[in-house]
Amino acid sequence: MAKNTTIFVCSSCGNESPKWLGKCPGCGGWNTYYEEKVVKDKTTNQKRIAASETIKLNSVETTKYERYKTGYEELDRVLGGGLVQGSLVLLGGEPGIGKSTLIMQICDKVKVDGPVLYVSGEESASQIKMRADRLGINNENIFFLGETSIELIDEAIEKVKPGLVIIDSIQTMYSEEISSAPGSVSQVREATSKIMMMCKKQNITTIIIGHVTKDGAIAGPRVLEHMVDTVLYLEGERYFSYRVLRGVKNRFGSTNEIGLFEMRDIGMAEIDNPSDIMITEREDNPSGSVIVAPVEGTRPMLIEIQALLTPTAFGLPRRTGIGIDYNRLVLLMAVLEKRASLPLGNQDAYVNVVSGIQIDEPATDLGIALAVASSFKNVPLPKDLVAIGEIGLTGEIRTVNSLEKRIKEADRMGFKTCIIAESGRKQLKYKGNINIIGVKNIREAINSAFGK
Repeated sequence: MAKNTTIFVCSSCGNESPKWLGKCPGCGGWNTYYEEKVVKDKTTNQKRIAASETIKLNSVETTKYERYKTGYEELDRVLGGGLVQGSLVLLGGEPGIGKSTLIMQICDKVKVDGPVLYVSGEESASQIKMRADRLGINNENIFFLGETSIELIDEAIEKVKPGLVIIDSIQTMYSEEISSAPGSVSQVREATSKIMMMCKKQNITTIIIGHVTKDGAIAGPRVLEHMVDTVLYLEGERYFSYRVLRGVKNRFGSTNEIGLFEMRDIGMAEIDNPSDIMITEREDNPSGSVIVAPVEGTRPMLIEIQALLTPTAFGLPRRTGIGIDYNRLVLLMAVLEKRASLPLGNQDAYVNVVSGIQIDEPATDLGIALAVASSFKNVPLPKDLVAIGEIGLTGEIRTVNSLEKRIKEADRMGFKTCIIAESGRKQLKYKGNINIIGVKNIREAINSAFGK
């Protein structure tokens, strides 16, 4: 006989408690617990006879995973070579960032064994068709199902036998076995579990679209990301045209790769040469502008960093960083004051990464510092200069990894001078057309950059 009980579940991490708590002991969130009814069946408490037995690991035969090409090299790179057959992929991103657009384009170009089933709990068939018409997609191999019940979706999958299933979105799906509303922690967890069992049992590749919270994390319990094989985030400012597809978990490939896309009228277009795109609109000789060379995964990119310093009108100067870490900016300005004798205590500082790209790599420290110094002195840096290096608290310039890749990219794009750490210059084997300048500290770097 079924028995109803009441528990309290944290909406942030999914932690359960028999009573309401003001602060969650799992994630530390305040006022995140809500009441939820759970139906327990006593018959399920009976002991289950184990159907499997222990085996030797060396006796297990491994099989090579079959991958499906998505039609986009950028996406295939992030996935590790394409969609793995029978894998479960979670795609997250802010509203309006382009998740549904990218998914629709994948449905059109992917080559799988069977039709594509697009399951939507948010949009009607006419809305999906309007998006397909706008993207110029007319594919007879795409089927649509407007349903939110996992049990009914399972029946449709048995009938259609698709090669690829799209779930849009997981927060709208529900299981009839759970009494809570769709989008709750229990429903998201149960729906993902059932989808995973369907995916693995029938060897069907499945892509789940997930909403994100205001903090940028996928809404629902953290166990959601642990259950899937791959977690992808589509990032970028919604008012900029560039999008970054980043893999934060991948059981079949590297998590260091990114894919670059541009939102256009015809949909998401992949960017083959990001360095050329990022620096094409740069002015001839502006002060406070410098080119840096961060590496995302295995790909080096040339990106422009701009700095603007103005005398503050208040007692406490402002420090604003867009696309870079605020604490890193404050640290670098303190190093410039202490080690380079630049009086920045009465200056408001604004630093921006052009094109809305987020950079977290320490290799851009030297470029940020030179851009700040250039704006403060109101003296432009050479337009053909690239700065690569990490700055320590004592003002020393440290070398970075993948240095040769970065310099090769700068040389390929026609830059003539590159400032790096002296220790890195001694180990460098690359002999190109670019002039390599090695510096030991920030003072030397500033003097070399301004030709002193």
